[in-house]
Amino acid sequence: MILFMRKIISIYFGLALAGVNHAFAQEAKKFDFERIEDNSFLLEEAYNQESGVIQHISAFQYMKDKTWSYNFTEEWPVPNQKHQLSTTIPIMNSVKSGIGDILLNYRYQALFTERLAFSPRFSFVLPTGNYKNGLGSGAWGYQVNLPVSFIFSRKLVTHYNLGTTLTPNAKGITGLKSNNTSFNYGASAIVLLTETFNFMFEIAGTNNISKPQNGNKTTSYSLFLNPGFRYAINCKSGLQIVPGIALPIGIGPSKGEIGLFAYLSFEHPLWKP
Repeated sequence: MILFMRKIISIYFGLALAGVNHAFAQEAKKFDFERIEDNSFLLEEAYNQESGVIQHISAFQYMKDKTWSYNFTEEWPVPNQKHQLSTTIPIMNSVKSGIGDILLNYRYQALFTERLAFSPRFSFVLPTGNYKNGLGSGAWGYQVNLPVSFIFSRKLVTHYNLGTTLTPNAKGITGLKSNNTSFNYGASAIVLLTETFNFMFEIAGTNNISKPQNGNKTTSYSLFLNPGFRYAINCKSGLQIVPGIALPIGIGPSKGEIGLFAYLSFEHPLWKP
């Protein structure tokens, strides 16, 4: 009788363990589905490049006051998804047209689960833009951004950003030096209409604080809504092309500003992991 009960208990716990494992497998399978990733517009998604896969990103924004900016970003795994290096090269038209301050970025995949991802980024901001033409800060800067991504369901993915940029001894157009601090924040909801077609709703803002060496501190703000769409073209070679378009709309301190945002990404394998 005792042996029989032991067998029954063993079978019971075996079935219970199998049920738990099945539940975890089902949960993992639930969120393991084809979707567009790492192709947001104003925000960062918390997904580093996979082993052997690189990405080339172009983003162009034109505002109604006739100012525009173009950013080219190149992302590389080094050598796998845990670590990523990238560079961002801006070209803009404000007071004059030209290259802006280039960013050299390192991003660490600190967390990557079925639903939640976190990848903090640290960047050097190089003083490559001509500050006399309003294209740069004329000084080295440092930037930190904390992107978090969370999958709510098979139809909704959200992203959250919080960061800061420090530029000591930044130069204005007149050459006056100041210590500049900028805080960026944002959130987005991505509606997965299909595996390859998404509706995107982003909100992004900045708080900019400038403290001249011989003057009073000034603060400026910006806040934009950015509704848009993106579409993925998946080629048999492994190349993925993602074009997108959005409408940046200023609200609050940026009320009245409006423009057009265009996005294009090429992502493809370069070597076998």
